[in-house]
Amino acid sequence: MTAPTSGLRDHLGYWLRRLSDEVHARFERQLAEHGVTVSQWTVLITVYRGDATTTREVARYADIDVGAVSRLVDRLIAKGLISREPDPSSRRILRLTLTDAGRDLAPRLAEIADRNDAHFFAHLDPDQRLQLEEWIRRLVGETHPEPPTPPLS
Repeated sequence: MTAPTSGLRDHLGYWLRRLSDEVHARFERQLAEHGVTVSQWTVLITVYRGDATTTREVARYADIDVGAVSRLVDRLIAKGLISREPDPSSRRILRLTLTDAGRDLAPRLAEIADRNDAHFFAHLDPDQRLQLEEWIRRLVGETHPEPPTPPLS
């Protein structure tokens, strides 16, 4: 006798996607109140924290296509939240810098992100949350290693 065919809800990938979709959709709605998308927040917070300072570095850090990051930066420039500045050590490099409005907005958006995470994961005790994060990082890392962190200069 053969085993029954597995169904949609028998797959962990289905549940991970459902969770991701719900976390993302709620966050997207909250960011929309500030005129920013989740993708734009990714660029803003990455530059704000100094994790990356060029379009290419942001793309590598966030694992997003360079062209997509460039378009996101264009939209953020149009919103007055970010600018491209020539690097004093190389004319070929344009550094991303937050405008005053971007520097004011980024930490407020990070608070929204923190509250959104708490909404979905606060029912886990701190050890469970850490274990879940470690498992997910390990699973992602096993199939797609984390991009190297660019040097801060």
